[in-house]
Amino acid sequence: MLDVARIRKDFPVLQRQVHGRPLVYLNSAATSQKPQVVIDAVARFYEERNSNVHRGVDALSEEATQAFEDARGKIARFVGADPRALVFTRNATEAFNVVAYSWARTRLGEGDIVLSTQMEHHANIVPWQLVQPEAGFELRYVPVVAESGQLDLDVFDEIVASGRVKLFTVTAMSNVVGTINPVAELAARVRAANADAVVVVDGAQSVPHVGTDLLALDADFLCFSGHKMLGPSGIGALAAKPELLEAMPPFLGGGEMISNVTLEGTTFNEIPHKFEAGTMPAADAVGFGAAVDYLNELGMDAVRAHEVELLGTVIPALEAVEGVTVHGPKDPSRRGAAVSFAVEGLHPHDIGTVMDREGVAVRAGHHCAKPLVRVFGTAATTRASFYLYNSLDDVGALIDAIDVTKRFFAR
Repeated sequence: MLDVARIRKDFPVLQRQVHGRPLVYLNSAATSQKPQVVIDAVARFYEERNSNVHRGVDALSEEATQAFEDARGKIARFVGADPRALVFTRNATEAFNVVAYSWARTRLGEGDIVLSTQMEHHANIVPWQLVQPEAGFELRYVPVVAESGQLDLDVFDEIVASGRVKLFTVTAMSNVVGTINPVAELAARVRAANADAVVVVDGAQSVPHVGTDLLALDADFLCFSGHKMLGPSGIGALAAKPELLEAMPPFLGGGEMISNVTLEGTTFNEIPHKFEAGTMPAADAVGFGAAVDYLNELGMDAVRAHEVELLGTVIPALEAVEGVTVHGPKDPSRRGAAVSFAVEGLHPHDIGTVMDREGVAVRAGHHCAKPLVRVFGTAATTRASFYLYNSLDDVGALIDAIDVTKRFFAR
């Protein structure tokens, strides 16, 4: 089990107060807090080896490049990927756009289906919509069952049985209701109907919370972000099967992604560099690598077990509060640590505002997943999301803050 009291000491921001109260941070599905080792890794890069990577033979440039590539290797191993096929991006959103523009736009056409779900973050909806008019494929969605927060697998099987699904893209873990999807099982069903189908996985929520392996997921592409897993903002990754990246055209053009440039044309660098145009965020990559080191030291099995314990407490505690409805699966083993709920008669933004005055940070809104939130008959929810630095005391603070909020609006 995790020693949460010790872990919390590693996170400077958790030592502060908000409105005169200790900060209870329950918004890690939006972004995670950063341990001191990550902050120090970024600062040390700037203090000791700041230079542009892959662009010099001086000592600083060589050291910066080595640190950058070492971080790539750590992150790739963390998700079971080949370091040659781990592309640094700004975030998971950009990773989806790389696949949409460099793979789907150039390889799919009329008669093909791109299959997504109603559970997706906008980052896994909008890119496919943007390239669909040019490519001409059909875009279909698997609905979500409101009562369970699970995908409607009958509809999924019906669409897949057509044999026309050429790309299936799905979140491994919902950022709104925490639903864990059986990605490997779904991928197998898709491939059984069309052996050439490509599977894209949104790992933005799952990679920070559960052990992840690209091959075990049977995924062709995996998109995730550093900032949701203790790393810096502004850096994410696209992990892929090397042969797919090798066959894809670059997403952006510019420095470093080239092999040769003449006025008549350009040849491109090897993977992953042909997808990394321009000056790369080397310090952020090093910080991302430090975050992976921290998670590896704790152990992802321990992180998952801790979150299941928290969920086993917070879900029944919320359901015991009069007027509170919890959305999504109730079984902690079938969900992640993002818990969305409604309080009868209260708007989520009002709830979030009053809870903030109690020192409790939650998110109120549509969570960049409007199609999913509408499934529950609303335009917004309140979401409390937990991570490795949260404790059972934080669960108690959440319940107390809900009680304060209800009494405030009952006056």
